[in-house]
Amino acid sequence: MDKKNLITQILTEASDLKAKLCRDAQFIQALEQIASVLIATKQNGGTIYLCGNGGSAADAMHFTEELVARYKRERPGIKAMHFIDGPTLTCWGNDYAFNTAFARQAETFCSRNDVLIGFSTSGNSENVILAFAAAKERGCKTIAFLGKDGGRLKHSADYQIIVPHQATERIQEIHIVLVHILCEIIETHDA
Repeated sequence: MDKKNLITQILTEASDLKAKLCRDAQFIQALEQIASVLIATKQNGGTIYLCGNGGSAADAMHFTEELVARYKRERPGIKAMHFIDGPTLTCWGNDYAFNTAFARQAETFCSRNDVLIGFSTSGNSENVILAFAAAKERGCKTIAFLGKDGGRLKHSADYQIIVPHQATERIQEIHIVLVHILCEIIETHDA
């Protein structure tokens, strides 16, 4: 396949997926519900915690900076923190186990006024699943950004949004669009 056809194919596939999700009432409703939970967390003085692996870790970090710094509007920072701190992850992973590193942070930080967001394109990331269990033990709400069929995390999360696609890159592309949509909603809620 030549470069032009590959470019066109990828752009068309991404565009078709976005168009399909625009027509999915359940998908839109799930995103509205998640927005309401995040707004309530902000209003109640809670913190939004985030985690994920690989590209999903980057999505968690991106969401955090949009909340703490700003998305589009000048406003006070929104309390958010990701669990992707390198020294903490490598310390815990070396001394104990990598799959419990996010759970340790959930045990340390999460409380009933907070929410923990986990990104997993497969829905089967063991360290995110264990973090959700630890967060729930502390009364913290959990939100999962998932792909494919949702994997095991769809049963662990209080709220979930599933991008029904098999390609990791398409799922991640939609996840970042959802992050931007949520930032827009949160920033304009009090405006």
